[in-house]
Amino acid sequence: MNRGLSELQPYPFERMERLLTGRRAAAASPIRLGIGEPQDPPPEFLTRVLQENLDQLARYPATRGQGALREAIAAWLQRRFELPETAIDPDYHILPVAGTREALFAIAQTVIGRGRPYVAMPNPFYQIYEGAALLSGARPLYLPIDPASGLPDLDAIEPRTWQRVQLLYLNSPANPTGAVADADYYRRLLALADQYGFIIAADECYSEIYADEDHPPPGLLQACQAEGRSDFHRCLVFHSLSKRSNAPGLRSGFVAGDPGLIHAFLRYRTYQGCALPLHVQAASAAAWGDEAHVVDNRARYRERYREVCTILGDVLEEVAPPPATFYLWPRTPIDDQEFTRRLWEEENVTVLPGSFLSRPGTDGVAPGTGRIRIALVPDLPTCIEAAERIRRFVQRNFH
Repeated sequence: MNRGLSELQPYPFERMERLLTGRRAAAASPIRLGIGEPQDPPPEFLTRVLQENLDQLARYPATRGQGALREAIAAWLQRRFELPETAIDPDYHILPVAGTREALFAIAQTVIGRGRPYVAMPNPFYQIYEGAALLSGARPLYLPIDPASGLPDLDAIEPRTWQRVQLLYLNSPANPTGAVADADYYRRLLALADQYGFIIAADECYSEIYADEDHPPPGLLQACQAEGRSDFHRCLVFHSLSKRSNAPGLRSGFVAGDPGLIHAFLRYRTYQGCALPLHVQAASAAAWGDEAHVVDNRARYRERYREVCTILGDVLEEVAPPPATFYLWPRTPIDDQEFTRRLWEEENVTVLPGSFLSRPGTDGVAPGTGRIRIALVPDLPTCIEAAERIRRFVQRNFH
C-alpha cells in the first residue's frame, strides 16, 4: 500500500457530514453555501457544441489534446495576461487536463523525487495540495497566511527548510481569503524558487471571478514575462472552465508554462490515462474563445456580494467583497464548527467551518479556526434569503 494513504485526512465535506450526523435541520428549505460549485447555467453555446460533436465518441483522444484546443488556450492566455503573441507555443507550453483538481494532484506525482522532501502550500488551503504531497511521498509544509495580505507568508520559513522544498502550491486568487498576489509578491516568490530550486504550481482557477472589471488579477506567467523569464522556468499555471464558465461537470482545464515540465507531465499523464474526450475538447475550445459569458458571470457575482455584504456587514466581522473568488471569509462569534452546526439546525443554511480548511500551526491552532467560508454560488434571491437567515441567527443568539 502507498504509505501516504494512512496519512490522508478526511475531506472537508466528509467532516461536514460527521458534524451534522444525528442532528436535525430546521424545517426551512435547505440553502447550501458550503461547496464552491457554481450554480449558474453554463453558456448555451457550450451545450450546443457538445451535442454537435457527440459523434467523436467513436474516437480515442490523444493525451496532449487537439491542436485547435491548445491554440484556443494559447490565444486566451496571451489576451488575458497581456503576453506577447509569440510567448505561448501551443505545441510546447500547454497541456489540456481533466480539470485543475486532477492536474494539481498529478503534478506532484510527476515532479517529486526521493527522500521525503517538502511540498509547500498555503494554510488554509485546498486539500488536494496536501493529498498530492502525501501520496507522492513528500511531506506537506504549511505556510501560514499573512493577515495583511491574505497570502502565504514567505518570511515564515527558514532557509534550511526552503532548501528541502521541491514544489510549492500557490493559490491566487486565494481560496478561501479571496486575496490576490501582486507583482512584488510574484517577484519575491520567483527569487526564492531560483535560490532554492523548487517548482511553482500556481492554481489560478479563480482568476476570472474578480471584483474590478478594469483590474483583473495578474498571473504567474504574466509575472515571469515582466521579469524577463520568457522560458517560464520552474513555473506552471493551472486553469479551469469550472468557475470561469460555470462548467464544473465538463472537467476541463489546462496546465501551461515551463516546456520541460510540460513534456514530463505529458509523459506521466500518457500512462495515467486522463485524455479529454474529443467532444469536451471542442466545447472547451469554444469556451476559451468567448469572453461575453464570463463578463456576465462576474456581474452576477458582484451583485450577490453587494446584497449579501449589506445584509451581514453589521452582524459578522470582516464581511466585505474580496478582490476575487466567490467566497466570503467572516469571523464567527463562537467556535466555527459550533456556529456551522447551530446555523444548520436553526436556519437550514450550510456553510463550511474554516478549521476544516486548515491545519494547526506552530501555536497548535488551525488558522481557519473562528471563521466560516460562505460560497455565493446560488442565484441572487437564494443568496439574499441565506444572508437574511444568517443575520437572523446571529442577532437571535449573539446580539
